[in-house]
Amino acid sequence: MILNVKKIFIPLALLLSMQLSFSQLGFSHEIGVIAGPVIYQSDFGVRSDFETNVGNSGIGIGLVHYINFSYRADCNCYTTDKYFNDHFKLRSEIAWNNTTLEHFGEWVDPDKDSENAERLRGHTGESQNWDIGMQLEFFPRSIRAFSAGIYKFAPFASLGAHYVSYRPETYTDYVSSDPLNPNDIGNPDDPNNFYSGWEPGSVDDMSGSTWSIVSSVGTRYKLSVLSDFMIDLRFQYFFSDWTDGLNHQLESNKANDWMVWLNFGYIYYLD
Repeated sequence: MILNVKKIFIPLALLLSMQLSFSQLGFSHEIGVIAGPVIYQSDFGVRSDFETNVGNSGIGIGLVHYINFSYRADCNCYTTDKYFNDHFKLRSEIAWNNTTLEHFGEWVDPDKDSENAERLRGHTGESQNWDIGMQLEFFPRSIRAFSAGIYKFAPFASLGAHYVSYRPETYTDYVSSDPLNPNDIGNPDDPNNFYSGWEPGSVDDMSGSTWSIVSSVGTRYKLSVLSDFMIDLRFQYFFSDWTDGLNHQLESNKANDWMVWLNFGYIYYLD
């Protein structure tokens, strides 16, 4: 955990410096909390398999901060009527997500009784990520009109980049039935515990860091003059295939790890 904090400190410092720069311009601020279910798409399971897609799910929580360009806190007035000010917000965020991982699909069906099937059934994992970054949110409808209560819903789309500090975990309870090739039960460093078709080194639960692309679509709902309810569906693609602790080189491994996060949030206007 100490290593993860150190890895995320520099991006956090840069993010805070950017926020302070915008604050000096007098733009208003919003803060909020988000939480919701995560579906993790990794090398666990079978690609494009429904059971895999819904089985490896977890939870994510986060804190968000917005720069609202449409309103100036220093003069208690709306900004100059420019399209950018009335349709864009800058969102910064620090978030955490955790997902328990296991193998689903045809290769672990109950009718499979091979040693490799047993290895896959015994292999489980856990992904744990801290990430921090920014997204630029686009609101097709007027932000000023929404703030004034002219309409209740404000749909948006966003795009940005997040720095990710990941810490996967690897577990196995595979027990070899071959007396000539016993395994070190429970040892994630014993390659005999994992699928024999994977190259040596395909399982590695070392912590690391990477960048990711984040995009989302969602909407806000006006609760009061100073508060909104938010829901958004996020897609996050990691520039690494190690966030789950597994990176096998079979033909089926065609992409890095990625996840989908449906989150619900409460946003409060500070000024």
